[in-house]
Amino acid sequence: MSSPIKHYLQFKDFTREEYDYVFARAKWIKEKFKRYEPYHPLFDRTLVMIFEKASTRTRLSFEAGMHQLGGSAIYLNTRDSQLGRGEPVEDAGQVISRMSDLVMIRTFEQDIVERFAANSRVPIINGLTNEYHPCQILADILTFIEHRGSIQGKTVAWIGDSNNMCNTWLQAAEVLDFNVHVSTPPGYEVEPERAGLFGTHHFEQFADPMEACKGADLVTTDVWTSMGFEAENEARMKAFADWCVDSDMMSVAHKDAVFMHCLPAHRGEEVTAEVIDGPQSVVWDEAENRLHAQKALMEYLVLGRIES
Repeated sequence: MSSPIKHYLQFKDFTREEYDYVFARAKWIKEKFKRYEPYHPLFDRTLVMIFEKASTRTRLSFEAGMHQLGGSAIYLNTRDSQLGRGEPVEDAGQVISRMSDLVMIRTFEQDIVERFAANSRVPIINGLTNEYHPCQILADILTFIEHRGSIQGKTVAWIGDSNNMCNTWLQAAEVLDFNVHVSTPPGYEVEPERAGLFGTHHFEQFADPMEACKGADLVTTDVWTSMGFEAENEARMKAFADWCVDSDMMSVAHKDAVFMHCLPAHRGEEVTAEVIDGPQSVVWDEAENRLHAQKALMEYLVLGRIES
């Protein structure tokens, strides 16, 4: 009897034990890559990448990653496919999953990836939705582990919008047992139901971003206006003016704190150039680790656990 299909639609879809395995595999795969040692466990396998939202890092990391694992990646933009002409998501899921081994979707509502997965014969990966961005947090935590060791028991300060990144950090805190301090402007607070939380004891909300940063081991933020919310840009620029991560905020964090940003960044808005280009910033390692974390994720979803 075949095992049920494993999807990756939210961070809480995996257990802590599964994450320990994926992080270990990512480290092993990354080391082989750095030594120029070919590793092709997904030879002759095909990843379909469906994009409804613009992308740089997501497309590049998945396409390059699948190629490096020995497989091939096919790019589909909804503007250029039947999905953009009204084909039901359920029908697309049935058809595309019969012609591929893995599907990554970057879209708007979480409901779209959920419906696609319910009609798929192969694993589905959430490449970003309005609600969640699990692949980015997967890479972020891998980066923290590389620089500072286990994230268990540590404190992450999230400064800015309670968006898909914030929601995913909150889920990750519950799965991996760390704490998140969230500071947002009034009216942009965390919505526990939208965040998909199944508990609330791993996060605390702060009105003052300086208070949220105190003693933090990792300070992170994102653009103030996420894709799909451009109409709110002017109002957000005013509301978020005091939520720019600067050297003062970093100075009250732990002395060994690192700064992260999923990119693209707007220097002078959500973060100062002094911070993102400074010695505590690990944003370039973080961006690269999308590649290695997702290679481990794809290997696990297609092949299951591998004893190396």
